[in-house]
Amino acid sequence: MSNSMIVLPIIFQFIAGTILLFFWQRSNIQKVLSILFSMIGLAIGIWLFLLVWENGIMVTQSGGWKAPFGISFVADTFGVTMVMLSSISGLAVSIFSAGSMRKERLDFGFFPIFHFLIMGLQGAFLTGDIFNLYVWFEVVIIASFVLLTLGGKKSQLEGAIKYVSLNLLASTLFLIAIGFIYGLTGSLNMADLAIKLDNVQNRGLVSVTSGIFLVAFGIKSAIFPMYFWLPASYHTPPPAVSAIFAGLLTKLGIYAMLRTFTLLFGGDEFMGDIMVVLAALTILSGGLGALLNQNMGKIFGYLIICHIGFLIAGLGMHNELAIMGTVFYLIHDIIVKTNLFLVSGLILKINGTQDIRELGGMYKNFPLLSLLMAIPLFSLVGIPPLSGFWAKIFLIQAGLETKDYVLIGFIVLGSFLTLWVIVRLWGEVFWKKGEHLPKKANGLYFSQMSKTDQWLMVFPIVLLSGISLYTGFGAENIIILSQRISSELMNPSDYIEAVLGLKTTNP
Repeated sequence: MSNSMIVLPIIFQFIAGTILLFFWQRSNIQKVLSILFSMIGLAIGIWLFLLVWENGIMVTQSGGWKAPFGISFVADTFGVTMVMLSSISGLAVSIFSAGSMRKERLDFGFFPIFHFLIMGLQGAFLTGDIFNLYVWFEVVIIASFVLLTLGGKKSQLEGAIKYVSLNLLASTLFLIAIGFIYGLTGSLNMADLAIKLDNVQNRGLVSVTSGIFLVAFGIKSAIFPMYFWLPASYHTPPPAVSAIFAGLLTKLGIYAMLRTFTLLFGGDEFMGDIMVVLAALTILSGGLGALLNQNMGKIFGYLIICHIGFLIAGLGMHNELAIMGTVFYLIHDIIVKTNLFLVSGLILKINGTQDIRELGGMYKNFPLLSLLMAIPLFSLVGIPPLSGFWAKIFLIQAGLETKDYVLIGFIVLGSFLTLWVIVRLWGEVFWKKGEHLPKKANGLYFSQMSKTDQWLMVFPIVLLSGISLYTGFGAENIIILSQRISSELMNPSDYIEAVLGLKTTNP
């Protein structure tokens, strides 16, 4: 079988989005087709993952140009895992959108743009060329900006301006960093850069270039102090859009950091120290922001920031155990954050509000749904043996190895702040009797929906909750996966050899 099949996820999402354009303003057909395409996309993602797991790193060179002269597409364990996770989140959001999204938004191209967004994400996960990574970032920004403004409400437009302004700044910095790195090495192929950057005599300029990459990816990931655009924008679109943003868009920045700061700039102690400081401040600012807000969308937005800090902490410590914990946390976080915004969307549909002061009585009125919603909420906290617990244990162990005791303190503090926020939210939304709340908080909206739409909203939460439970209770399998990814990232010789054709067999 040809290695060119590794670009199949990208091509398929492009075809899916294009086909959906032919059914413009025929929303019922688009719903069925989008769910079908998302299921096929997930099957392709799983197939590609199993292929790489069995056979090792796979590479294809576009246009038949050998690396480093052409654009390489690389399917290593990390890349195909991200493709599979994005397909899972994409399927869940596609189903949820079919049940919850208003017809006006569907008629103006939600589903085609959604599939183009997934295409951009999966292209970024599979590319082996730093400029091609920039191109896929731009595809993602364009698609996400359209989804963010779809509906044209004032709050959406305000959030979109902040979102696109900061992301365009990040893209500009990304492009400047690419210019620097090309000037230093004369190459854009990441495997080739890994070799050539080691031979650059001007180490100061290499450090400056890595710093620009850190700022560019840091803006996209919403790390301190470049995070304020996220809580100002992520709560403004429909919950289905927020869910895919929360699950995948900030994680694209983290993916790019993990890829570049292990393959290209690995072992830079100064940059590692900066990351550790930024991680601590990101955890603190995100946790406090969540604590001080009353809107559920904003609370979850600040928790995204807080937990991005955990991921940056692992990258800053930069040993194999820390990277393993980071990868485990990334897998857990993609599923849980997607699910949290679906949960908030369901609560909004039931009660007509996301203000926790106007909510209450959820457990009394919807006991089974409440127990279902408890899974992602308390997985986020990391109550043992749920999925968030294991990753934090590995990060703390890595901190003990590197003697980053202050950082361990911030990880523990972030965990307690998350616990405090979730317990407060659970008390306000689920336990509180809600006898004197506005009449809109009575489940009327949800009860007026068709049974089909109700199930389309509930099923994705069940699906993602089941995956979260598996991640926690079947942690040994996720640990094996995370260890393999960590080993490949920290020892990139196999990646470099596979891309540049320095050996004829896969590892």
